[in-house]
Amino acid sequence: MTTLYIREVPEDVAETLKERAALEGMSLSAYVAAELTRWAARPSNQQMVERLRSLDRTSGPTSQDIVTTVRQGRP
Repeated sequence: MTTLYIREVPEDVAETLKERAALEGMSLSAYVAAELTRWAARPSNQQMVERLRSLDRTSGPTSQDIVTTVRQGRP
């Protein structure tokens, strides 16, 4: 595993993280490592855009189908 050192963390941020770690029954280090792991597992915005652009949409509804359905739902 890699060790990270983070400098110049504002006091209020550090205190909030300490409080959250305590609520979870974790050390600050373990809590921050878990949060970073969860954060890193999420796709970036660019990755999400690429995934959406790569989807095959040929079998989905047309723009007109969507507009018609929305208009039918309005009074």
